[in-house]
Amino acid sequence: MEFLLLLIGLLFGTVLVVGLGERIRLPYPILMLMFSAGAAFLPFIPEVHIKPELILPLFLPPLLYAAAQRSSWSIFRLRWRSLVLLAVLLVVATTAVVASVAWLMIPAMALPAAIALGAIVAPPDPVAVESVAGKVKMRRKLITVLQTEGLFNDAMAIVIFQVAVTAALSGGEVGWDLVPRFLIGAAGAIVLGLAMAWLVGTLNRFVPDLVARSATTLVAPYAIYLIAEEVHFSGVVAVVVTALELGRRARPQDSEERLTRTAFWDVVELLTTGVAFGLVGIEMRYIIEDEGANLLSFIPGIVAICAAVVLVRFAWMMAMYKIGGTEKKNKTPGSLKEVLVLSWCGMRGLATLALALALPATMSSGEPLEGRNFVVATACAVLITTLVLPGLTLPALMRALKLPNDHAVEERTQRALARRAEKVALETMKRSTAASALPQKRREALARRMSSLHTILESDLEQDPQKMLQLKAILTVMDEVQREALDAARGEMLKARNEPGNDPELVDRVLRRLDLRTVTLDH
Repeated sequence: MEFLLLLIGLLFGTVLVVGLGERIRLPYPILMLMFSAGAAFLPFIPEVHIKPELILPLFLPPLLYAAAQRSSWSIFRLRWRSLVLLAVLLVVATTAVVASVAWLMIPAMALPAAIALGAIVAPPDPVAVESVAGKVKMRRKLITVLQTEGLFNDAMAIVIFQVAVTAALSGGEVGWDLVPRFLIGAAGAIVLGLAMAWLVGTLNRFVPDLVARSATTLVAPYAIYLIAEEVHFSGVVAVVVTALELGRRARPQDSEERLTRTAFWDVVELLTTGVAFGLVGIEMRYIIEDEGANLLSFIPGIVAICAAVVLVRFAWMMAMYKIGGTEKKNKTPGSLKEVLVLSWCGMRGLATLALALALPATMSSGEPLEGRNFVVATACAVLITTLVLPGLTLPALMRALKLPNDHAVEERTQRALARRAEKVALETMKRSTAASALPQKRREALARRMSSLHTILESDLEQDPQKMLQLKAILTVMDEVQREALDAARGEMLKARNEPGNDPELVDRVLRRLDLRTVTLDH
């Protein structure tokens, strides 16, 4: 019961913190982490522990799936250098540097335990990066690089962690077997992800209910993650591949399903992110209480490792800038300012804390695992250093650097895509036998409806600034009038819903069509 009350409190807290974050222009996951960490010390907050082995399976699948839905296979084909350089090689480099620092500064720590620590703090968290970077006016190419890195780096870190822990518990050494283990795990996960996407797509063809089909996309990430981990493949890669392949298999006629699924996943992602970061904040209280006086003796090593984590990423980004960036055509990072931004966005989060808590307390022989307390404390310090500080300062950093904004490029691209879609729609309508059977006036009205977007887009591209301002003012008034009229129509339907004799379900159908019409106005 205590856990249920805490969960409900975190859900309500997420909603409140989202509103606060919008007002003060700060990312809500950072605020949720800070508030929950502070609230955890209140005497009436129950002491609730989640088993460490449940943290990743509970929160990582839906959050990875939600982030991967916003990407595509084409992005990874374009950004394959980013994938190799950042999601694999940078994780390995960070692990090696952190392990070296820890091994040198903590004499009692064995090398496998030091490597496990390096793997724990190496991967930036895709959820943290997405939630923070998405709130500032960052160029799309930078966000794409961060997304590509964040979706797959956990896979490499988890493999290194598992191999290092096995060696630490047995008193052995970390060998080169982690390389084939990673490759086999990734390859197997890709096969499983493709199979799950095919299964979900096939199942959805036999399920007519839109809500049920949306629910399937929530079950699928959990199912494929657990299956992959059970057969010792990468659950992270399997979830990402499932999301990417389902996106590739999307059908043109699924427009209503996409609307329903998008709204559904917006809610799932918001609440899951809030609860996850809230639990991370609460867990930090117990870590501080458990370590107690030991924290003071850990400070030199912790400071050195936090500095190493930040400096390794900065040096790596600087090296990428010197050698020409991740891509030949669209160099990233393309300037020293972009180097600084990408370095500042190496935010650790859920995976770092979960792996730290999953580190066993004793070896196979029953003896305590030397250095475990230092590993857990260091993981929390790195999380605060790389998540809270950058999360709170990134908006100010973006304003200070004054990076060029590619908003105009984004708009031109969207307009070109819209015109492309309109062209195909008009050509299809002209070839339609059903349309040719319509009366002339109806055909003309249908053609005007299909080409209205083109007219607006051509007007938006008008070079005369004065005319553009006049046009925007006219369009704003038109939208306001239509919205006011639709508000009145919805109000009338809501009134009708409460009147005796009206079937609420039939009223809801009309109300849904009005809501969809308003959504098209807002976008």
